[in-house]
Amino acid sequence: MAGKSRRAALVLTEDEKTLLKGLAQSRTAPVREVERARVLVGYAEGISITDLKRRVGLSRPAIYRCIDKALAAGVRMGLKDAYHRPHEPEITDEAKAWVVNIACTKPKDHGLAAEVWSISALARFVSEHAEAAGFPRLAHAGKSTVWRILNESDIKPHKIRYYLEKRDPDFDRTMQEVLLVYREVSLERAGTVEDGQPRPRYTVSVDEKPGVQALGLVAPDRAPVPGKASTIARDYEYRRHGTVSILAGIDLHSGHIFAGVEDRHRSLEFIGLLKKLDEYYPPQATIRVVLDNHSAHISRETMAYLATRPGRFQYVHTPKHGSWLNLIECVFSKMARTFLRHIRVDSTEELKARILLGIDEFNASPVVFRWNKFDLGLL
Repeated sequence: MAGKSRRAALVLTEDEKTLLKGLAQSRTAPVREVERARVLVGYAEGISITDLKRRVGLSRPAIYRCIDKALAAGVRMGLKDAYHRPHEPEITDEAKAWVVNIACTKPKDHGLAAEVWSISALARFVSEHAEAAGFPRLAHAGKSTVWRILNESDIKPHKIRYYLEKRDPDFDRTMQEVLLVYREVSLERAGTVEDGQPRPRYTVSVDEKPGVQALGLVAPDRAPVPGKASTIARDYEYRRHGTVSILAGIDLHSGHIFAGVEDRHRSLEFIGLLKKLDEYYPPQATIRVVLDNHSAHISRETMAYLATRPGRFQYVHTPKHGSWLNLIECVFSKMARTFLRHIRVDSTEELKARILLGIDEFNASPVVFRWNKFDLGLL
């Protein structure tokens, strides 16, 4: 045979036979690899080069190259293209570093209006300033070239990843205080400890949920219709009637929720919530309040009210940016997932009434929220 007269026989192992036959019949592998697999399978079975040319549709030189690579370096190398670089890259490492350095700055630093680069804007800036920077090859670089350069360094100047800078040096200590309160409440609820307090103490978690939107319908909702529509149909457009703020607290012992729904959340409204707590609990009790450092909680007006009730309230502050430590957030989350979800009203007054009704429903079946995981290393 022509193939055997020019080249040695190709002996395949069982694994190589399985690999080549599977690849030769593949519909998802690259076409070049499928064709080369057919060539190698046929050559190993003794088919002539002329017949292989007819069956596979490749030229004789292509068939010879494939066979020679397989005989010299193995079957897997016979399937692949040999790597070659026809000439040295025209964009040097220094040029790439210059592009990356620009991408790590902001457009406004170069006298532009944008805050972050788009790939097209960065490519345009690079091409305009490349020659002056000593990299003439980049004068004609397009978006794809700039993208490849940035991708090599894993730089994405068109995106922003947000982080939260730690601004509270006492974060760990303050968190420990809050967790100690939660553990005390948990032990008291279980009846395993006597706190030894000269007067009873109740712990309430307090916070505000501002900006709850009163959205109204533009057209009536359409109810589901069996066999025609499986869901409620709602017009995309809506009316804005304003916003309200929910000021709420939850008794960590019983799960009872105290709440007020106001147009604003100033010291005046917060004092109103404190008065609700004052009226609810026995006069001789201490009310321990877990809350953040919102200005309304520590304002002059609030401090003046607390001064009229000496010993009645005890503040336990959560650390800055530690709202997740406040268990009232669980109540706000439950509101968002239940009666506030998809809510539509005709006015802010209706929204207030619906929120208070929802809170009454919660209080009809109160849920005691517990902090279950304590860091024993801190406590």
